[in-house]
Amino acid sequence: MAYKISDDCISCGTCAGECPVGAISEGDSHFEIDEGTCVECGTCAGVCPVGAISN
Repeated sequence: MAYKISDDCISCGTCAGECPVGAISEGDSHFEIDEGTCVECGTCAGVCPVGAISN
């Protein structure tokens, strides 16, 4: 299952810069993960400073 970013996201962009497949982009209210591109590596969750990313 692809990772998801919750509303706790502070839109810092750290996750997008670390995603090895470019699955993360800025959405209307916070960053979002493209489920079709996500390879479920967990890198994004490991770098999120507020713990807003989970699977």
